[in-house]
Amino acid sequence: MTTFKCVPWGIGGCLVILVTIAGCSGVHQSQVQTAAPATTTFPPVYQHQIYPFEVHDAEGALVDHPFLGGLNLPRPQLVDIDGDGDLDLFLQELTGQLMHFENIGSAKEPAFVWRTNRYSGLDVGEWYRFVDLDQDGDLDLLGELPYAYVRLFRNDGTPEVPDFGTVIDSLRDASGEPLFADRQNIPSLIDVDCDGLLDLFVGRLDGTVHHYESVGDDAQGIPRMQLITERFEDIEIVAQFGSLHGANALTFHDVDNDGDPDLFWGDFFEAGVLLIRNTGTCAAPNLRNEPEVFPEANPVLTSGYNATYFADVDADGDHDFFVGVLGGAFRPARTAVHNFYFLESADGGYELRTRQFVAQIDVGADSYPTFADLDGDGDQDLLLSNKIDQEDAGTGHIYHFENRSEAGQVALHLKGRLPLEGYHSFAPALQDLDGDGDLDMVAGTWNDGLRYFRNDGDRRTYRFTEVEAQSFKLTRGSYARPALVDIDADGDYDLFVGEASGELNFYRNDGTAIEPRFVLISDNFDDIDAGRMSAPSFTDLDGDQDWDLVIGCEAGEALVYLNRGDTTSFRFEAFGTLDVVLPFYSAPAFADLDQDGLADLFSGGMGGGLMYFQRMP
Repeated sequence: MTTFKCVPWGIGGCLVILVTIAGCSGVHQSQVQTAAPATTTFPPVYQHQIYPFEVHDAEGALVDHPFLGGLNLPRPQLVDIDGDGDLDLFLQELTGQLMHFENIGSAKEPAFVWRTNRYSGLDVGEWYRFVDLDQDGDLDLLGELPYAYVRLFRNDGTPEVPDFGTVIDSLRDASGEPLFADRQNIPSLIDVDCDGLLDLFVGRLDGTVHHYESVGDDAQGIPRMQLITERFEDIEIVAQFGSLHGANALTFHDVDNDGDPDLFWGDFFEAGVLLIRNTGTCAAPNLRNEPEVFPEANPVLTSGYNATYFADVDADGDHDFFVGVLGGAFRPARTAVHNFYFLESADGGYELRTRQFVAQIDVGADSYPTFADLDGDGDQDLLLSNKIDQEDAGTGHIYHFENRSEAGQVALHLKGRLPLEGYHSFAPALQDLDGDGDLDMVAGTWNDGLRYFRNDGDRRTYRFTEVEAQSFKLTRGSYARPALVDIDADGDYDLFVGEASGELNFYRNDGTAIEPRFVLISDNFDDIDAGRMSAPSFTDLDGDQDWDLVIGCEAGEALVYLNRGDTTSFRFEAFGTLDVVLPFYSAPAFADLDQDGLADLFSGGMGGGLMYFQRMP
């Protein structure tokens, strides 16, 4: 049974097309209600772009990879995958997906450009490692085969033109049984004892290390691995504050240049990186030594579970130090933005150069975009909110990117964040709700429903004041995500609200443009169910001059409901999904920043960044 409730409000990259007919298992309104020209292509065609226009940080510096979508769990490796003499960058952020950045600079002056989120279309599972496993002079690729086995993508190409067409279901031990590796742990392969045979090291959840060594190739030329010991060098890493141990990442590198590889350990329950020195020789390694924090002079301290890698990224003859922070026992929200450390080798030590080696728009986690002319200069600014602040766990924030476009050249500048605090998972919607010429805000929150912030400034200078009497909770659910739209063309703004359940709430405005009165019509509007985390947005997709509904969701899709009514009598009909690859917890927003008459698609998501898809004519 539908319930009714009156809520009083006082005055004061690639081309993609929309074709898929599917649900969203497991929306948000750009405040720019943009209509598509009647002659526009439908279904709409979008082009995914990482570098469409300039974005500047708070200091005015250009952001290198603005619309990458954010990073929360970067697992880095730098290798020369195309044989051109410089190092390319690979990152894993999501299960199964391997990002590739080509180095278009040089060995001494690298310049990385994003190429794909799914390198060669390969599914690498929970982890990956490049290594020349079959010793034929080119790099093969290892990944996790669900669940917890070792999959091989053999390179049948060349060092210059790799071809990972041969997939071996699992590496096997000497008896032919599949090798098991905890999927939470990142293993390492190296010839640790200089005998010409690769050794495989797999960390275990109990803090020990299994050591396998190659004992010859099988019929396909793939090494078979013999288990040597389940307690390599009697290593047992235990957290300093107790007996805890957990997921880990192993890396070997000769850090002291004595001719033998040392072991680096990143553990879920260790805030830093541990070094276990090899005090033996290459032929007779000895790692029975106490772990040390690394680097000694300025230890890396993060939220834990650190994936390390060494590479001479600037071709100066020494190896620099990279750390991807996966987030462990030390409040991972602290490293939701600053989680890809680059420490340059210098003067016998390591100097921290950046904690965001791949700079991009990134506000933490669960980003939510909104467009509005916040400063009254006639163009649309970007507001991007997050789930929780990296330093203050008591609040989320809304960041303001000012639109400073000139002469047709789009440019966004991070101006700062709005002075609003005390709530998590802000989801703002802005319109002039009281008819005074400036933009007021309805903000969804995690568990406090919808908060109303009246703008007591003016059209050019905002000053938001929370009005408790005009704030309200949903009848049920959390993670409120509002959209304000004049859906019935009566001159005032109605309210649609997404929520954690995936359903939609519809509040019709039975008041006026200067004194809204929102009446709950349904808390399960049209029986729409997006699966989880519905985020509604409105735009005119088909050019018929009425508002269509697009809903983001936890699964990273964008459901489309075309308005088959008209401007005054709406009727939504499920059409399918946008055939665009959006992030998990997708939050679509539409805006025409380049002023070509077409609303482009933006989306926030789990990674805390922003993705951009240009709509093509």
